[in-house]
Amino acid sequence: MSLRGTVRGFGELLISAGLVLLLFVAYQLVWTNVEAQRAQNSVSDAIRNQWERPTQSTATAEKPAAEQAPTDFGQGFAFMYIPRLGKKFDVPVLNGVGLDVLARGIGHYPGTARPGQVGNFAVAGHRATHGEPFAYLDQVKQGDVVIVETRKRWLRYVIDGTKIVLPTDVWVIDPVPGKPKAVPTEKLITLTTCNPRWASYERMIVSGHLETSAPKADGPPSELARGA
Repeated sequence: MSLRGTVRGFGELLISAGLVLLLFVAYQLVWTNVEAQRAQNSVSDAIRNQWERPTQSTATAEKPAAEQAPTDFGQGFAFMYIPRLGKKFDVPVLNGVGLDVLARGIGHYPGTARPGQVGNFAVAGHRATHGEPFAYLDQVKQGDVVIVETRKRWLRYVIDGTKIVLPTDVWVIDPVPGKPKAVPTEKLITLTTCNPRWASYERMIVSGHLETSAPKADGPPSELARGA
């Protein structure tokens, strides 16, 4: 093969590789979000449909949402609203934090408190691609609210602060973060995601505490009612 042919062949190979890379980037940045939105819609519909069905027994129906038995992995059980991130931030919360779960919404760490329970209600969400619910979590500030809707209650958490930690710092989801032997007395929330947005060598941790818990019959918190 001549030098010209070799150069031409190598150039065509580079072009092909570039097209493959471009398609992969497009898939990651665009198509995974499209798929995730469809999946979130399906999970949201399933949750609403489940809530509309009668509970299995009067005893179960009378229990607060936080006392309900955990759902199966991958099953949705609540919705999260973060007014700071816009009126359309309405994302289902599912049990588990596997990649298949996080591609359909926000995942709840197994073994951590349920919404409204004493302890640490800890969740995780993608910050880039696959729906990226926590893409702009860095915009959430101290004093902002995170609202969790369960079958029976509206839970209003107030954010206390944000920190950046290493992926190995799993103490952030302990019942009392940083105090593994302490007995929890507060009702906390911890939101975790990758940091920086397009990497994963750190974790962004947004934490807060439960301020109010009200029956659904009372209507949504004012931040949602006024479309904050």
